[in-house]
Amino acid sequence: MNTIIKKLPLALSLLAACTLAQANPIDAGQLDGPLTPMGSERAANADGSIPAWDGGMQSGAAPISAIGNYADPYAAEKPLYIVSKSNLAQYKDLLSAGQQAMFARFPDYRMRVFPTHRSARLPQKYVDESRKNLNKVTLTGGGYGLQNYNFGIPFPIPTDAMHVLWNHLTRFRGGTLHREYASATVQEKGDFTLVTYDAFNALRENIKDLPADSNVLLFNRILTLSPSRFAGEITLVQEPINQVVEPRSAWQYIPGQRRVRRAPTVAYDSSARYSFGQVVSDSVDGFNGAPDRYDWKLLGKQELLVGYNAFQLASKDVKYTDLLKPNFINPDLARYEKHRVWVLEANLKPGARHMYAKRRFYIDEDTWQIMASDIYDSRGELWRNYESHLTMLHDHALPLSAIESTYDLLSGRYVVNFLSNEVQKKPEIGLITQQAEFTPAQLKRIGK
Repeated sequence: MNTIIKKLPLALSLLAACTLAQANPIDAGQLDGPLTPMGSERAANADGSIPAWDGGMQSGAAPISAIGNYADPYAAEKPLYIVSKSNLAQYKDLLSAGQQAMFARFPDYRMRVFPTHRSARLPQKYVDESRKNLNKVTLTGGGYGLQNYNFGIPFPIPTDAMHVLWNHLTRFRGGTLHREYASATVQEKGDFTLVTYDAFNALRENIKDLPADSNVLLFNRILTLSPSRFAGEITLVQEPINQVVEPRSAWQYIPGQRRVRRAPTVAYDSSARYSFGQVVSDSVDGFNGAPDRYDWKLLGKQELLVGYNAFQLASKDVKYTDLLKPNFINPDLARYEKHRVWVLEANLKPGARHMYAKRRFYIDEDTWQIMASDIYDSRGELWRNYESHLTMLHDHALPLSAIESTYDLLSGRYVVNFLSNEVQKKPEIGLITQQAEFTPAQLKRIGK
């Protein structure tokens, strides 16, 4: 904790000032001065290795093909250095506990580190709404819900652990995102099981007939395309803002049964479908769903090596067999950069049930995406390492995970989600939709 405080005095002095003055309105002018419109620190770090934010990556930064292949605007760059087991001690302060454990578990693991580019940018409409949320949106229900929230970042100047978590849960994801992707469970020797999906995700701001006071954060509908034994299965999730007052609603359509059934277990530590127990429901996207089983603590900020500007990992010139290697993803395709992250710790409440007793999250200051997570078992032992590798869809001002990976440090297996390298069409982003697309009746229509 002391090292985190020493690393980022500006961030923590701003946090302390806000905390002491919570009874007074927060000055929105900070978002035009020391902070960016997203609430991150505008200035460079002390040695300049993290540059000042200059507006992020603009549309047209690099070519985009007809099938959605984003050329890498930083393709000519060479690594500044490569972290390996032999020089780990030199870079230990820039690594999460889970990242450090990768070197102990896999002696040939390495991380290529490149110059940092603060490419994150959000649409002006979303930025403007986030500014309106200052001094308007408040926590409710013990921090497990939001009051007076429409859309945008609810707490661009956070003063509480739950503020930071809610900024992740509500961050910009395109309004709607309709795309195909794949997940893979990779065994220790490198063979993997691939499952492909057609997924339609809609956040409240793009659902045209949703009442303004509705307790809905997002809808998510996922149709399984392959393999044949799973094809045609559909999962629907209706995600409330406050899941303690109104629990998540979920349904599944199973082709062999030709009917829609409630799926009450699609939450907390139930196994994420087709991950074979390697990923739990609330660890997809770093963390999702109800936070009520944990006590949350804001530890501050630090500088961390994270997967960023991951154009190579999303490239359609790369095959899944090129990317998915034994023990970990191909390190010659991953790009790490040094960025500032918020650090949250979640400890399981006494009497609460979850297979993860402790989790530490590292959240990107520019996007509010969880970039890494240390996951501990019921004995307090480090069990799994989660990482997101972020890319930038600059034509939509959308920071999006190219992939996310969850490594089991005991078994040597890992799961990769959101793979799109072999998808031969662009995602549809920003569509205006309606509630009827996300009902049990719609599942039955699609399943016929």
